[in-house]
Amino acid sequence: MIYPQNFEQKTGFDKVRRLISEKCLSPLGEERVAEMEFSADYQTVTRRLEQTDEFVRILHGEDEFPASYFFDVRYSLKRIRPEGTWLDEKELFDLKRSLQTINDIIRFFRPSLEEGEEIKYPALTALAGDIQVFPQLIGKIDAILDKFGRVKDNASSSLAQIRKEITATMSGISRSLQSILRAAQSEGIIDKDITPTMRDGRLMIPVAPAFKRKIKGIVHDESASGKTVFIEPEVVVEANNRIRELEGDERREIMKILTEFTNFIRPLIPDILQSYEFLAEIDFIRAKALFAEQINGIKPVIEDKQQIDWIHAAHPLLFLSLQKQNKQIVPLDILLEEKKRLLIISGPNAGGKSVCLKTVGLLQYMLQCGLLIPVYESSKTGLFENLFIDIGDEQSIENDLSTYSSHLTNMKFFVKNCNSKTLILIDEFGSGTEPQIGGAIAEALLDRFNRNHSYGVITTHYQNLKHFAKDTEGIVNGAMLYDRHLMQPLFKLSIGNPGSSFAVEIARKIGLPEDVIADASANVGSDYINMDKYLQDIVRDKRYWESKRQNIRQQEKKLEDITARYEQDLEAVNKQRKEIMRNAKEEAQRILSEANAKIENTIRENGMVHDPIVIIQFADVKFSVLGEVARPGQFSITKDRISLFDALAMAGDLTIYGQRENVALIREENGMRTVHYFDLKNPDILTSPYFYLQQDDVVYVTPNKYKAQAGEINQNRSFYISLVSVAVSVATLLVTITR
Repeated sequence: MIYPQNFEQKTGFDKVRRLISEKCLSPLGEERVAEMEFSADYQTVTRRLEQTDEFVRILHGEDEFPASYFFDVRYSLKRIRPEGTWLDEKELFDLKRSLQTINDIIRFFRPSLEEGEEIKYPALTALAGDIQVFPQLIGKIDAILDKFGRVKDNASSSLAQIRKEITATMSGISRSLQSILRAAQSEGIIDKDITPTMRDGRLMIPVAPAFKRKIKGIVHDESASGKTVFIEPEVVVEANNRIRELEGDERREIMKILTEFTNFIRPLIPDILQSYEFLAEIDFIRAKALFAEQINGIKPVIEDKQQIDWIHAAHPLLFLSLQKQNKQIVPLDILLEEKKRLLIISGPNAGGKSVCLKTVGLLQYMLQCGLLIPVYESSKTGLFENLFIDIGDEQSIENDLSTYSSHLTNMKFFVKNCNSKTLILIDEFGSGTEPQIGGAIAEALLDRFNRNHSYGVITTHYQNLKHFAKDTEGIVNGAMLYDRHLMQPLFKLSIGNPGSSFAVEIARKIGLPEDVIADASANVGSDYINMDKYLQDIVRDKRYWESKRQNIRQQEKKLEDITARYEQDLEAVNKQRKEIMRNAKEEAQRILSEANAKIENTIRENGMVHDPIVIIQFADVKFSVLGEVARPGQFSITKDRISLFDALAMAGDLTIYGQRENVALIREENGMRTVHYFDLKNPDILTSPYFYLQQDDVVYVTPNKYKAQAGEINQNRSFYISLVSVAVSVATLLVTITR
């Protein structure tokens, strides 16, 4: 329930409605704006807000929304319902373009999605629902009209023939007139730059009145100045008459074509009108989204309960007004909850109390009409079933109502109808009559509102209401702040303490005589003056500590931002370090692998080994002994351990030490291939436990007949061992750098 009937005028919503209407593309949307109404249903309000919020995202998106042709052809469609009526060319052209727009909008919201792809605008897509599009109808209109909305020549064979004859006749007339013109110009009857002129649908020749009898024909008209007459030469009179006849035939044929098409679409009119209802809704939602952009409106958190927890709420009309003056609005933080339902705002005159009250009323009404409101995203909103407001002077001579009587009439309605789902807005509560009784009645009314668990914002100057709010659960004081040093209002709302009216200070600033101020102070007594000063001191101290707290919050926020940034940087460094280490290990592995491969190739190229044969797969230990030995090849044993010496013994006679100069052992260690070299002149190492053979070890033996080559191999071996050392050093250095 909304009370009174002029609630929208009192809160300024009528101006909001007008601003939104101006953003509509057609009367379709304007009608929706006029029909926009308050709702207390959670699902309805949420759906409206989601639709508007999604359209705001469309305005910010990369895809262009089809908003070219929003034509209202509903009247034309309703007009052709009786038989024998038809759409004219303009109406048909508007129908075609607007149907194409509807088709484009439906495609915009219902694109061909791939499997698993989410719908970008679910609320608007649901609105598109089962709306019909008419591609065949659009195609049929395209077959009749050209891109300029004119009936095509080939719309029918008869029309094509008529227009062909018109063109031919006009060409004949033009040739005849040109011949007459050239003759008249050569005789000096008309000037050289004169050309035939169309008058009343007939081609004529403009001639000076003195020469009008020089050209045989009919004088049809003369200029406003009388200095020119227009003659239709007699040789083209019949041709012009024929043109008139053909133009009549053309109009009748076009009428026939349009009538036939109108008969075709007449059964489709109900479905087409339904599609235009969708177009109207889209126009309306688009206008709401544009208005939200203009006032920085957002979709706040909305819950299905009674609450107001707004951060940086701004009055949209005041915001737009100050924006034109290059001024900044002072936003409000306001909280109404279960334990603090009724807010009593006090403070100086012209300090912003009424603006605060109107801001609450307007934003709550806007929200429940489906409009986005200018608050911070962290704000929380609720829903109210009843919105009551008492503001302004409602005195009426006709109804014999004084200002105070009108207030009491409103209070009677409030008390009778308020409940826990009501938001009450009262300005200058209790004023308009003798202060003592007015304050008492206001206190009693406030108690009733509180007993009914109503919510509300009430402004007042009465001390008894401030005391009552302080001592009563469910009611909280609030103050509009005032800078008493600069003697100007701050327009900031502070909840928790009552405010001072600053009456003495304002009187002194205005220049009221000091003796008058002193007498007034003496009349009210020192207790009242001191209490007012205490209130001012409390407000001042609260401002100071709130400023300190705000600074601390800003520093904490700054510290949190720095910490978060450092954590991100540290995470990035660790990630980069791991990446560098991985790349370094891979690079070291590559260098070592290449070094070992080159060492093995050198051994092969100097004749030390032959290609190995297939290793026995079922052996517990398998190894290869290759080269110029008595028994080269693959060997497998079942013993747990076997030394390199015993392995060589299996391949040939090693009793004569030194017979074979060099032995190379290739082993996979830690994912890398390692080459170990041994000199048989010192055979003790061949029995070392470290060099007991392992799975897949390969042993290469250099026979003494390759002594010279073995020397070269030793040189190459030193080179490649050095290369491996460099590779290991590089890898170690890269790892160290990453640390």
